[in-house]
Amino acid sequence: MKPATGKETIPGLSKNARTVLEKRYLKRDKDGNILENPVDMFRRVAETIAAADKSYDKKADTASLAAEFYRMMTGFEFLPNSPTLMNAGRELGQLSACFVLPVGDSMEEIFESVKNTALIHKSGGGTGFSFSRLRPANDVVMSTKGISSGPISFMRVFDIATETIKQGGTRRGANMAILRIDHPDIMDFIMCKADQHQLNNFNISVGITEAFMKAVDEDRDYDIINPRDGEVCGALNARKVFNRVVKQAWENGEPGIIFLDRLNRDNPTPLIGEIESTNPCGEQPLLPYESCNLGSINLGKMVKNGKVDWDRLREVVRLSVHFLDNVIEVNSYPLAQIGEMTRGNRKIGLGVMGWADMLIMLDIPYSSDEAITLGEKMMKFINDEGHACSRELAKVRGAFPNFKGSIFDRPGKGETRNATVTTIAPTGTISIIAGASSGVEPLFAVSFVRQVMDNNKLIEINPIFEEIARKRGFYSDELMERIAEHGTVADLPEVPEDVRRVFVTAHDITPEYHIRMQSAFQRYTDNAVSKTVNFPNSATFQDVEKVYRLAYESGCKGVTIYRDGSRDMQVLSTGKKEEKPAPPPVEEKHPVKRDRPKALRGATYQMQTGCGPLYVTINEDRNGLFELFTTMGKAGGCASSQCEAIGRMVSLAWRSGVQARQVVKQLLGISCHCPSGFGDSKVLSCADAVAKAIQARMHENGGMAELHKPLLEKGACPECGGAVEHEGGCAVCRACGYSECA
Repeated sequence: MKPATGKETIPGLSKNARTVLEKRYLKRDKDGNILENPVDMFRRVAETIAAADKSYDKKADTASLAAEFYRMMTGFEFLPNSPTLMNAGRELGQLSACFVLPVGDSMEEIFESVKNTALIHKSGGGTGFSFSRLRPANDVVMSTKGISSGPISFMRVFDIATETIKQGGTRRGANMAILRIDHPDIMDFIMCKADQHQLNNFNISVGITEAFMKAVDEDRDYDIINPRDGEVCGALNARKVFNRVVKQAWENGEPGIIFLDRLNRDNPTPLIGEIESTNPCGEQPLLPYESCNLGSINLGKMVKNGKVDWDRLREVVRLSVHFLDNVIEVNSYPLAQIGEMTRGNRKIGLGVMGWADMLIMLDIPYSSDEAITLGEKMMKFINDEGHACSRELAKVRGAFPNFKGSIFDRPGKGETRNATVTTIAPTGTISIIAGASSGVEPLFAVSFVRQVMDNNKLIEINPIFEEIARKRGFYSDELMERIAEHGTVADLPEVPEDVRRVFVTAHDITPEYHIRMQSAFQRYTDNAVSKTVNFPNSATFQDVEKVYRLAYESGCKGVTIYRDGSRDMQVLSTGKKEEKPAPPPVEEKHPVKRDRPKALRGATYQMQTGCGPLYVTINEDRNGLFELFTTMGKAGGCASSQCEAIGRMVSLAWRSGVQARQVVKQLLGISCHCPSGFGDSKVLSCADAVAKAIQARMHENGGMAELHKPLLEKGACPECGGAVEHEGGCAVCRACGYSECA
């Protein structure tokens, strides 16, 4: 490949994609100065991955292969997972996105796993765990004659470690916790994230068995088993436990469910171990100490003249499998055990993005039988071609070392290079770079609001929709603003009916079609499919139960749901709030505003914000908090006036009887373009600073046991304040590239 000239550009790289690359991917010096441009990055990655061919053939033409990899990536036909883009050819060299670590039932094993988690998160990876081996809370500990703390107590240790480590990296740590449905602490596990202030670095999923689902259908008890000795130690009613899982998921989106027996039914190397857990988004089942390297084909680039370009898709599939197998070879693993297990099975996970884009280009509605049929055909083609390439690689490079005794070690099967080939992952930030829809999800919105500097807002429009609107003459700035407000075009008569028919969004699609699409792709996917079933806020408990049962009946390996607005502090930039039934009439009460006495006692708190120091004075009368004043360290300006307005409104609220906690709830976590600090000291905005100052005063007065940090709550992006998409139990902001799980 020719060296970069510094003048080259990448056609189709959007301004937003460039911003994401500069913020999260491009190489920097120790002072934070960017040392490469996107062309340099893609060449760095292509050359590093192609160089692995020299391990098998010293005379291999790696320059030509690197050029093919480069064209494929810069044409946005395929992109590897984020760690490969960030770290290939750099000192860290850790290229895997996901890992699973064992958690054994001893203090030594538990804290060994905590240490290993720290090393993985430091390198930019996410981790999955099964806590099912741990004895339940209050169980006997023979070595000390004491009692066990139980899985949830130790989950908090992992959570705190993750919170500490994630402050310094380009990718934040994310975890998956799974507990078997027959563990004695299962009910506590189901409820462990109910208050939304705990375990916020974890996604949680219940590991469900076939025996449990049969017991649910029969409305009978099932056995609870103590993992310490494998003995039955009780029983629970299956339907009541299932209903509790559903109810909790309805309330705040967690826990998800994983069908453990199905994961192990498709375990390619059963002699090597049992699958207990998955990566943080649930699509990659892994053995303990295994990692996987993921990548996704952009199906939107596989349409030519209104038809699927199957020939080019075949070429990209085979080149992508070659790429991902090379990643295993050049990867620098954070632990020796992980390197050994990963090279032993050589699992790769080739998936897709841009599925919704492809359907639009083919004029096929997402929620149609035609789309379901094409999805199944598409994934079968990718899976078949991927495995064909893996078998060809095995002829040159040999089968994966743990091939003997695997599901492929049968007459007529033939050797294969990789134990698994396909996975449908949430594509998060790489789909932003590619300008593609995410994974196999429908569009999140046809248009949305992106906040930029000084709280200005820009309307981001789906490029395919904008092109059609301009070509057909119904484009207008006013219409685009209305679409951004609604998020959908389903009820806008200005948009032609045939366009509305294909530009459907996640909330336009019934939950049944979400599951049918997931199931269609799952039939021909080695691992699992990351997919979120989106519900409107008005969805019922029974709606969620129906989807969980449908996921089980249709062959899915797991399911994640999200009911709009089910988190406490959700802020959306698209869609109007649904009208709720009017409450019954109540006796009208008029608050009485307290008069200000001549003298009040109080305190002033200095809060460091992105606009400079903010001094927050909080005064009290004998009845409690009474008034609040703010002074900006930098005089004048919009920030100063906004803070003064906040102070006046807070003072009026307190004097009229509004509780301080309610004020904190409204202000805490509001984000602006210029946050300050990090970790527990991070201040997201001036409003957030005021809330934290109030918390501090309440804490000093004994009114709050602890200072709760602001939560993402899977609604507003904590970095830019924009709307987030929900995919695979993760939250992703398409406006700035933030990913909760990356």
